Amino acid sequence: MAVTYTTALKNTRLDAVVTAIGSGGKLQICTSGYGSILAEITLEATAGTSSGGVLTFSSFPKSDSSANATGTAAVARIRTSADADVVTGLTVGTSGTDVVLDSTSITSGQVVTLNSATITHG
Repeated sequence: MAVTYTTALKNTRLDAVVTAIGSGGKLQICTSGYGSILAEITLEATAGTSSGGVLTFSSFPKSDSSANATGTAAVARIRTSADADVVTGLTVGTSGTDVVLDSTSITSGQVVTLNSATITHG
């Protein structure tokens, strides 16, 4: 039988993610296997809010005014300001993914727009 958490506990766990991210946390868009960081977006001091077992990140859309590298966005991670991983393995795409971009094809120097970011507790 699968483990099931109450919604209140899911929200508590997701709130702990926000606390772990802390002020100055960032969302990095990467190529497969984190081979290259394509874009990096600084998150709000309080990265997001939890409701219904979903952590929704605040103040989107956000942009990286100059992409770091050229490649195809495949995965994302969230790190603290000190570059410690908090969340890895976020899916990336133009819809129906954890991190929603305007395009997954990124060229160095271009503006990269992140339309939304969420984490749904399993």
